[in-house]
Amino acid sequence: MGYEVDKTEEQWRAELSPAEYTVLRQAGTEPAFTGEYTDTKTEGVYSCRACGAELFTSGTKFASHCGWPSFFDPKDSDAVELIEDRSHGMLRTEVRCAKCGSHLGHVFEGEGYPTPTDQRYCINSISLRLSPEE
Repeated sequence: MGYEVDKTEEQWRAELSPAEYTVLRQAGTEPAFTGEYTDTKTEGVYSCRACGAELFTSGTKFASHCGWPSFFDPKDSDAVELIEDRSHGMLRTEVRCAKCGSHLGHVFEGEGYPTPTDQRYCINSISLRLSPEE
């Protein structure tokens, strides 16, 4: 798929830290309970660390206690791309930034969280950048 932000892997490597590159461009996962946004309650907008696209808001963030920031809905329905992921012997739904194709995390449904959508967008902190409300 072609993305609005289209860079070579060399360009991504030059712009991102090694850890950011591993998660955003190689679909890695940061260790649980280590990300800077796991427990933050700061109000604002969470954007893609790779391209700056607005992805989630603090109004949809909730405490899932899973080790990664969790949201029950993206900021806009077209902000993220959902892709079937059969890696690691599991069937999951990968979440990518719709603007640049960077890996963000996974979305899960039917876990029983008391949210309006019954979804948990489990997103790596390192994939995001928070812009606090002023």
